[in-house]
Amino acid sequence: MRAVIVEDEQQGLQNLQSLLAKYCKEVEIVGTSDDIEGTFKMLKNPDLQIDVAFLDINIRDGKIFQVLDRLTEIPFEIIFVTAFVDYAIKAFDYSSIGYIVKPIDPDELKAAVARIKPGKINKMPERMDVFKEHYSNPNAFGKMSISAVDGIYFVNIKDIVRLEAEDNYTHIFSTTGKMTVAKTIKSYEDLLSAVNFFRVHKRHLINLNFMSMFLKAESIVVMEDNQRIEVSRRRRPAFMELLRRLNIEIQDL
Repeated sequence: MRAVIVEDEQQGLQNLQSLLAKYCKEVEIVGTSDDIEGTFKMLKNPDLQIDVAFLDINIRDGKIFQVLDRLTEIPFEIIFVTAFVDYAIKAFDYSSIGYIVKPIDPDELKAAVARIKPGKINKMPERMDVFKEHYSNPNAFGKMSISAVDGIYFVNIKDIVRLEAEDNYTHIFSTTGKMTVAKTIKSYEDLLSAVNFFRVHKRHLINLNFMSMFLKAESIVVMEDNQRIEVSRRRRPAFMELLRRLNIEIQDL
């Protein structure tokens, strides 16, 4: 796997190189840079045949986006290396773009590299658009990228009806179809809980906007797609309180 590193701190560069050499022996570093113009020339050089670029967001004469916006195509995967731990992290998750947080944890580095599939269609320009939307406006909840087992999808969050866990996979049901992702439902719970999604059961995360009925006696939510979703005993009190706060009428059906 051919890789480049963009990092303006020499110690940070040496640390990442050392970690990759020790924990990700399949990665070959074929170039490094620490400024805007050098990075632009490196990333657009077709002779390097890059599979993945490890990119620090802030480099010494600007931000890495100044480089990425100038590229006509991005045929390689990106793993951002960042010290940010707040809203930027959600931006990465919404766009299905890899990241590792400084100081770098070897296990997180190995996991980020393991997700790279050289040669696979990556739709990186579209994923970068989703990332920048959420990065520049943390309260934007318009679209998210879903890296499913059969490809990358771009879905309006408001169109996601529900999510269902199956081992370490999650099935995502939207108004336009079904996608299966090799991620746990917990990761989506963390991502979507702020936008009217609720984990009613260890296996089910629902969009409250698609609730059709709550059968209180049976503790069942009926969704608009006619799926009957159980509300677990443990999660029921919080769910009932949420319905009250949202002024959703509860009927003894």
